[in-house]
Amino acid sequence: MKNTEDAELNDDILTEYSFDYSKAKPNRFAKPSSNVTTVILDPDVARVFTNSEAVNKALRAILAALPNPQRTDTIKPYL
Repeated sequence: MKNTEDAELNDDILTEYSFDYSKAKPNRFAKPSSNVTTVILDPDVARVFTNSEAVNKALRAILAALPNPQRTDTIKPYL
């Protein structure tokens, strides 16, 4: 008898759902992050720098090589 109850419950669960994201709204309870900057990379650059760590490492190396880098207080050494 338990097997038939389980089978009936599984009939309500679809294997895939289609959501209409055009009606989505921002989460009003989420705290906005003020410490995030989004940069769009060109496809050829994105093939080389596949994640944010690689981009940050390269940019920090460039900043360290500059004779007088500006905003040195915010440059963190790569660990």
